[in-house]
Amino acid sequence: MALALQGSLLDLVEGDAAAVGTAGGDSVAGAATAPLGGRVRRTVLGRGAWVDSLPGWLGGADDLFERLVTAVPWRGERRQMYDRVVDVPRLVCFYDEDDALPDPALTAARAALDAHYVSELGERFRTAGMCFYRDGRDSVAWHGDTIGRGRREDTMVAIVSLGAPRLLLLRPRGGGQTVRHSLGHGDLVVMGGSCQRTWEHCVPKTARPVGPRISVQLRPRGVR
Repeated sequence: MALALQGSLLDLVEGDAAAVGTAGGDSVAGAATAPLGGRVRRTVLGRGAWVDSLPGWLGGADDLFERLVTAVPWRGERRQMYDRVVDVPRLVCFYDEDDALPDPALTAARAALDAHYVSELGERFRTAGMCFYRDGRDSVAWHGDTIGRGRREDTMVAIVSLGAPRLLLLRPRGGGQTVRHSLGHGDLVVMGGSCQRTWEHCVPKTARPVGPRISVQLRPRGVR
């Protein structure tokens, strides 16, 4: 699968640091996670929802992107849409809680997230969903992760973005002001509290020339 990625200059600098580790962080297989404590920024959305963000959290993210393009068994899905069946506009893969993640850098990233959030979440991140947005025609529609416990309980969904930046939009269910995040090159976003049931999020299509992006969504048990 040949897709051209324009690398981040920031990631090139962080990738050099990743070869020897980062102070207070972890370095695995050419990717490094910076400490979350004191650096992650929380935005209160209202209605019990919040979003944490930390740009450039994962150093060496562009190299990890290239590894995942070939290591992950990507598949296309088809879905019923009104009176016809259509292709889902992205490639996907899901790793259940007993499945080994496809790269040790992701295992280390999940461990770092567990260490930071387990006291607040009350449990660990167990599963990993992955979406491959090949270009601006790939997208995901407005939704919340409400299959399972997210429909009735507060929870967290952590997203690590690799590759070219794409917009992640959030809006309150029933209407309201949209919150915008541009995510790529190792950026981290964590949606927490009531976010999955009181807010919606999407990655919209774009006619602008954009490179490929991989989104890694880490979730607790029973949240999809």
